[in-house]
Amino acid sequence: MSLHLSKILAEMGLFAQVIAGFLALLAIGGLGVFLERLLFFSRERSRSREFARSAGTLLEARSYDALGKLADAKGAGLFARLVSQALVVFERARIRGTSPVTPVELVRRELDRQRETTEQEIRRGLSLLATVGSIAPFVGLLGTVVGIITAFQGIAKAGSGGLGAVSSGIAEALVETAFGLVVAIPAVLAFNFLSGKADALQSAIDRARGELVDALEVAAPQYAVTTEPNGRRASEVSGVA
Repeated sequence: MSLHLSKILAEMGLFAQVIAGFLALLAIGGLGVFLERLLFFSRERSRSREFARSAGTLLEARSYDALGKLADAKGAGLFARLVSQALVVFERARIRGTSPVTPVELVRRELDRQRETTEQEIRRGLSLLATVGSIAPFVGLLGTVVGIITAFQGIAKAGSGGLGAVSSGIAEALVETAFGLVVAIPAVLAFNFLSGKADALQSAIDRARGELVDALEVAAPQYAVTTEPNGRRASEVSGVA
């Protein structure tokens, strides 16, 4: 009996074919996530570098309107969106004039709130890769069990344990096992690779966030909180950028 892979796949039972099809879907999904994230990280890296070159000059010149327009530009990237949100909060606090909380502190709080959203966007799809890498071997093992059952059924039909009676089922079991590993191993490698890329991007954004806060702190009005004679708190602007 020829044990070519195509022949084995054609002779698989319905349940084994379902398992193989499910593994194929996992492989396609994992590959799609990997390619999409690669494109995302490459695009974000180039966008962030381009934005940072222009944003640094505008920050030094305190051209917040121009910086806001640059950050709001279509396709400016994740960090640009953070800058846009920060500038909205910063300008709102400056216009309000007096507050027990400095504009820079309000910006820092807003950036902290936005960090979780940014991290979710950076790691989008990685959970699918982790799932594929975790369950694919077990799905292949399920196919192995089904193949062994098929082998025993062949023995029962033939009334003997000869190679011809069990070869089809054993081959089916081994193919399912191999298929599960072929899907799982690249998924785990891709997950680890993309996790490193995600960590690097998140670290770069965190550093840029800190530099933005530092730049705004130099330019922002300094608020001194005082206490009125009646015990109520009041804020006084001690300097204007």
